[in-house]
Amino acid sequence: MKKIKNIIKLLVPILMIALSIATYYGLADNGKQKKTEYPYFVYLMVLMAGVYLLFIGISCFSKKIRKKLIYKAPFFSGMCFLLMMINILTAKTTLLPTLYFPSLDRIIGLLYEQRIFLLKNLFDSLKLLATGFLWGAAIGFLTGLALGYNKKVAYWLNPVTKVIGPIPTTAWIPLALSVFSTTHIANVFLIAFAVWFPVTLMTSSGIQSTNQVHFEVAGTLGASTLYKVLHVAIPGAMPSIFLGIFYGTVSSFTTLMAVEMNGNSSGIGWYINWQKQVMMYDGVYAGLIIIAVLCSVILTILFHIRDRVLVWQKGVIKW
Repeated sequence: MKKIKNIIKLLVPILMIALSIATYYGLADNGKQKKTEYPYFVYLMVLMAGVYLLFIGISCFSKKIRKKLIYKAPFFSGMCFLLMMINILTAKTTLLPTLYFPSLDRIIGLLYEQRIFLLKNLFDSLKLLATGFLWGAAIGFLTGLALGYNKKVAYWLNPVTKVIGPIPTTAWIPLALSVFSTTHIANVFLIAFAVWFPVTLMTSSGIQSTNQVHFEVAGTLGASTLYKVLHVAIPGAMPSIFLGIFYGTVSSFTTLMAVEMNGNSSGIGWYINWQKQVMMYDGVYAGLIIIAVLCSVILTILFHIRDRVLVWQKGVIKW
């Protein structure tokens, strides 16, 4: 019985893909969407079916992959159903305004046809994001280390951190553009600031939460201050440090979109703003899809790194 249920689970996504293609050709278009040269939605469905069937073939030789595929099959079915419904609402009915809700054919077609231009803007965004993120994470880590470990530093620096840290990063945009010589440097500062506060807060909190007995034992055994910092404070605070990095990553993406929409001449944020200004909402949705996928990929990579570094905590936080 269980085997039959698993087979049905594995077959449902294929049936949903077939149903999606059937509705694409079986239902009449509303006549208001701009026609695309190719049926990009159908191409996407066929590609998804091919990848899915490939994994089914691989699962025949791997029990681990088979179990994961059976577990993910309902989600894959739901995703196919959602895409089908979006296609019906946008391309087959007039329930949604055509201007603001382009068909999936238009969005997927734009992603394919402008792939070189979009990749260039994505690369520009990644460069800006990486520069600001690395500066913010490094300074935030050092600031949090000083706040958490040294009470004298915390006495003077903690009130300042509590005052300026919670201020939204976007509120600093006018000041940053006035103070820094170029827009690029101002944007790097703003992204770094967005990362700095959560990393600082979580690092200092993690160090302060470390059991004082560990420091006392290390001191009794003759450990130096540097040894305590490197081998007691930092390892003890590592779970909190990673949480700060996760929060900082999300904040950095929010700030990236804000700064690229104010004065930049490239980047995904600039592209989204430009497409909005010329009323091309298929480009707006394409940019949003790219940002969502990029943020998800980066967070997934960070969680894998966290599980490698903190093997003993693997599975506590999943992504």
